[in-house]
Amino acid sequence: MGTLREIQLRLNAIKNIGKITKSMKMIASTKVSKAQRAMESARTYGAASASIYKNANTTPLENEDKVYIVSSSDRGLCGGIHSSVAKATRRLIAQDGTSSGIVVLGDKAKNQMSRTHRGDIQMSFNQIGKAIPTFAEACAAADTIKTSGLKFDTATIIYNEFTSAIAYEATPINVYSSEALKAADAFAAYEIDDDVLENYHEFLFANNIYWGLVEGHASEMSAKRTAMENATKNAGEMVDRLTMTYNRSRQAAITSELVDIITGASAL
Repeated sequence: MGTLREIQLRLNAIKNIGKITKSMKMIASTKVSKAQRAMESARTYGAASASIYKNANTTPLENEDKVYIVSSSDRGLCGGIHSSVAKATRRLIAQDGTSSGIVVLGDKAKNQMSRTHRGDIQMSFNQIGKAIPTFAEACAAADTIKTSGLKFDTATIIYNEFTSAIAYEATPINVYSSEALKAADAFAAYEIDDDVLENYHEFLFANNIYWGLVEGHASEMSAKRTAMENATKNAGEMVDRLTMTYNRSRQAAITSELVDIITGASAL
């Protein structure tokens, strides 16, 4: 047990930390509603994009090159949300056995993936997560990936799916090649020309990246609110314990001084 001064300094420090985490929780709470509204819009477009693959019974062709796109952000203090997409990506790579490379959206997931797949990371993006992602940012990322020289046919986007205010789950989105789409059983019903299909395929790629970024952002804001709420609660509990320890130490010091005074008075 430290001195009264040390306990008081630690008590004040934890009180200040509790004030900071409480403020961060309130800020995250205001951002969650905006992020959820943007997520609902992105989900609508994302589900429409995914439906064409499902309705056409699209499957990847043999010996196609695959790239894994990990959707994350640059911000921390939100629990294990970045670790979840990194772990899910590692599992998918281990299951597939082959990979043309990894593209990381956000520095947090890059740090996670660099521990085990540093040589497979072909490209990374930062400055993600400061605000709600826009479709223009997703298009810029998709265009950069397309023009970078990275050769791939199928892309798997791993993002955090928002399931509830306190839960999320790492989920993959598959973006198949235009050749795989043309070879699908039910694709002939769409009657799409080749040049239109190529443009539509680029749109699907950018739209699915946008979907993953926006939904991952909503999951991150919700996880940050939960993390800051738990941190504030833990700080409050530590303040209560340290306050009790401080009062007991102070009472013991006063009692010891009284004993010394009474003993000295008795000796006289």
